[in-house]
Amino acid sequence: MSTYSDDHNKFLKKLKREKILIKITQISIIIVFLILWEVAAHYELINTFLYSSPSKVFKTIISLYSKNNLISHIGITIYETICSFLIASIIGIIVATLLWWNKFISKVLDPYLTVINSLPKVALGPLIIIWVGASTNSIVVMALMISLIISIINIYNGFIATNESFIKLMKTFNASKMQIFTKVILPGNVSTIINSLKINISMSLIGVIMGELLVSKKGLGYLIMYGSQVFNINLVITSVVILGVVSYIMYYVISLIEKKFIK
Repeated sequence: MSTYSDDHNKFLKKLKREKILIKITQISIIIVFLILWEVAAHYELINTFLYSSPSKVFKTIISLYSKNNLISHIGITIYETICSFLIASIIGIIVATLLWWNKFISKVLDPYLTVINSLPKVALGPLIIIWVGASTNSIVVMALMISLIISIINIYNGFIATNESFIKLMKTFNASKMQIFTKVILPGNVSTIINSLKINISMSLIGVIMGELLVSKKGLGYLIMYGSQVFNINLVITSVVILGVVSYIMYYVISLIEKKFIK
């Protein structure tokens, strides 16, 4: 027997129907877009040499897979993204904690974080290659430069925006700063940290692609650069499509983690 009232059950069913409708609409948009794209290409309404088509993208994917290149390129990009994502997330939480813990340090570093975050990271690409070398390390460093500062700023802003009433209540019980952090600040900012991870994973992927455009001989970024150099638009668009799928899967994994922690 259900423990909920009839009105509550109706409300839950309404939410479920709404979620299903949203998913159906999202999938329908993609299907309609692909159909229109293919029809436009088939009837030569668009130049397939410049805009490709879903069927050509599919053939390119099959070709890459048959040559044993597809999984390798995807794997390299995912590996570099996960490395930079984990490093940026861990350092971001540690530095944000340090900034919350010590107001003097936060005031000193605040303008530097703003300046570093506003720097055009692509312009620093050649310097990173010289300092770190043309390797996977330079790609990870590029991704870190793009994602780390944003991660620090977002998490720190969440920490300082914590409800002061809870902090004052803890202080009335003579709670230590560590107790305030572990019992109020950290638990109260789970959503903030998860949202920061969502941003971080996308920014890490952007940084990895930018790094691969500069130095890599493997990865989706390399395929995009190579395809543009030989003017193989099918390869470029195929790489972008795969990149979108990879990005969605990574975002979906973070969303699953969010649901688990929120519960």
